[in-house]
Amino acid sequence: MKNYLLQMTFVICVFTGVLLPACKHNAENNENYTYVIVHGAAGGGWSWKTIDKLLTSDSHAVYRPTLTGLGEKVHLANSDTNLTTHIDDIVNLILFEELYDIVLVAHSYGGMVVTGVMDRLPERIHHVIFLDAAVPDDGMSALDIWGPLPSSHKVQDDRVYFSWLDISKPFPRDVPQPLKTLTEPVSFKNTLARQLPATFIAFVSPDQVNEKRASNSSWQRAEARGWTIRTLNSGHNANRSHPMELAELLKTAPKDSNQP
Repeated sequence: MKNYLLQMTFVICVFTGVLLPACKHNAENNENYTYVIVHGAAGGGWSWKTIDKLLTSDSHAVYRPTLTGLGEKVHLANSDTNLTTHIDDIVNLILFEELYDIVLVAHSYGGMVVTGVMDRLPERIHHVIFLDAAVPDDGMSALDIWGPLPSSHKVQDDRVYFSWLDISKPFPRDVPQPLKTLTEPVSFKNTLARQLPATFIAFVSPDQVNEKRASNSSWQRAEARGWTIRTLNSGHNANRSHPMELAELLKTAPKDSNQP
């Protein structure tokens, strides 16, 4: 439906000669992207609502699904919910919505999910953007990247209660993360997936320097793959603290090319 509306706007521009805001955008920037945004651990599609509005107001299409067991799907969490479950969530969205030429966006833990999606559906992807996200090699789990869970992150009933969670708050809020999503390794063997153009955007807090953040293993793997590296002066949840700046980066990053 969103793509249909964009097409109809273009038709109106052509046949009426009226330079509507959306027409002006098309005239200046011929590319309207379809974004599929994959949120991070404990989060949900709800936390990307502002980014959705900023991108759709500029004539882009946005999908921000919530992964099984999180957000409004928290009631679906069980001991079998794992990384494959979350990869299936996104793969099936792309297949059932008949999406092609997408810009696949990962935040934080979402990098694990997006890596699995890249491996399975590279032909549907135009560009991949990792937002302060995990960048695993084949066979790595989230905990292989982050290290063992500290004692401050309690595990109960096969779910991880991160230290920042406040379950006394009303919804919408972050919720516990199914444990197996962090321990299951990802597959990243597909040659076509490895050739996809990608951008790694590190969120660098004001009290940090790029050199310190560049020592992060995900940054290093992204750099080794020839991906474009960008930074944003922000904490880890830039979608909440710096939505306008992040939206602008999301619009420009799909033009990035991998370096040899």
